[in-house]
Amino acid sequence: MKITVDQDKCCGAGTCVLLAPDVFDQRDEDGIVVLLDEAPSEELHSLVREAASVCPASAIEVSE
Repeated sequence: MKITVDQDKCCGAGTCVLLAPDVFDQRDEDGIVVLLDEAPSEELHSLVREAASVCPASAIEVSE
């Protein structure tokens, strides 16, 4: 799994951070997503997929 985020699309909802805090964070100044781990371990894959699917801005892309 490889993850990319589009910070220009991100609206700062923070759902990704709530679902997968080991993979995503938010910038303090504006809440925009920060990718902490672009290739997370397999046990996090389902959480990352869920975070991508519920992202209101579709700012997270997952490739297998």
